[in-house]
Amino acid sequence: MNTPTIDDFLGINRRHFFKSSAAGVGGIALSSLLQNSFGAGKEIPSGLADLAPKAKRVIYLFQSGGPAQHDLFDDKPLLREMNGQQLPSEVRAGQRLTGMSAMQSSLPLAGSHFSFGKYGQSGAEFSELLPYHREIADDICIVKSMYTEAINHDPAITFFQTGSQIAGRPSFGSWISYGLGSLNENLPSFIVLVSAGQGGQPLYSRLWGSGFLDSKHQGVQFRSGKDPVLYLSNPEGICRTSRRSTLDALNKLNRQQFEREIDPEIESRIAQYEMAYRMQTSVPDTTDLSDEPDSTFELYGEDSRKPGTFAANCLLARRLAEKGTRFIQLYHQGWDHHGGLPKGIRNQAQEVDQASAALIKDLKQRGLLEDTLVVWGGEFGRTAYSQGTLTATDYGRDHHPRCFTMWLAGGGVKPGLTFGKTDPYGYNIVDAGGVPISPDKHHYHPDAVHVHDLQATMLHLLGVDHTQLTHKYQGRRFRLTDVHGKVVKQILT
Repeated sequence: MNTPTIDDFLGINRRHFFKSSAAGVGGIALSSLLQNSFGAGKEIPSGLADLAPKAKRVIYLFQSGGPAQHDLFDDKPLLREMNGQQLPSEVRAGQRLTGMSAMQSSLPLAGSHFSFGKYGQSGAEFSELLPYHREIADDICIVKSMYTEAINHDPAITFFQTGSQIAGRPSFGSWISYGLGSLNENLPSFIVLVSAGQGGQPLYSRLWGSGFLDSKHQGVQFRSGKDPVLYLSNPEGICRTSRRSTLDALNKLNRQQFEREIDPEIESRIAQYEMAYRMQTSVPDTTDLSDEPDSTFELYGEDSRKPGTFAANCLLARRLAEKGTRFIQLYHQGWDHHGGLPKGIRNQAQEVDQASAALIKDLKQRGLLEDTLVVWGGEFGRTAYSQGTLTATDYGRDHHPRCFTMWLAGGGVKPGLTFGKTDPYGYNIVDAGGVPISPDKHHYHPDAVHVHDLQATMLHLLGVDHTQLTHKYQGRRFRLTDVHGKVVKQILT
């Protein structure tokens, strides 16, 4: 007899579950579904994986728009030497371009205007735009051989966040909530922070949606201002005692309906009402930064005193990590520099450099970095050639999915490691011998890291086998990594 899966248990109440439990627990989300039975802070359910988790939580600093790796992490002196000359056709090798530069009559190489240096005992490479990153050079793992097949923003961002270029799949944080549940019963397991007032490519709530998973696994966005979560506060004239009485009456009605219909969404609705009630106390306490000492604001930078900034969100992410939030997703827009890059990327780097480094330092000094996985990066990289007119003072860069840079820290990642290489033009990934390669997700290459490889590796660090984290929907078993993905063991401790 086949072992039942979570889909066989969906829609049952606790009584039905214990009646059927002799058949085995096949569902990776079952303890999350019944978290009131098992309690917060539980370990990974048996049967999900036989892995020892290195990380308990994730803080994902997503840089929306595609940071230019040539101007931040991956110095290419050859581009300066050949500045203004054409990209050799053998380097491009017929690879597709976006519609924005495909019609250009020429593709002039653009050398970075910024100087680079090597820092720390690891000799990690950073541009002058990232002075604070130099201080964490030996704490982070820089991956220079990331690649994706998505070439435009929306599908590329959706791919990173959900494992599919097509909208509608569950987000990364939702999969984690589904598989591992919460570490704190008074806060959502998946929280989203978006930098306020940033221009650039739009971000949609579906990026942190639960897709076909239960709605209780969707991300909860915390906003800056008086009410971090919409509709959480009681209206004027409604006290907490009155709210409790209302919820109790509503829960009785919902449970009666559940007994009749055995619809799991009814239980989710009850759980969400209860969570909202608890959050009325826990959220204000978590988002109130007034108890932080001046030294903390000095560490993160003056912007951390301004609610909604990237710096303030990084500080809030640390507080959420302390309180046991499983997946903390930050979004910071503005990296889409098709033109005016020298000025634009300088401003952008100033907004994120100090706070990103401060988060690593802060987690480390509090003993949290060891079991917190921090990820920094965007949806793709930028081209070695200039989009639009190249001048002595200005250039832009188009989208480039063939190779780009991200970094990771903590949670079982090797600190002080730079993994992967690109060719002298910064256009293609090369192998350990310097030979250009053309990796794709169907054929794993040990020197390249695909989006699904990154996702598989992050899940592995959380103690989850990415091939086992599945959900059956419309007759097919889905997973975050689809049918691809390899754990990048070279970057693990």
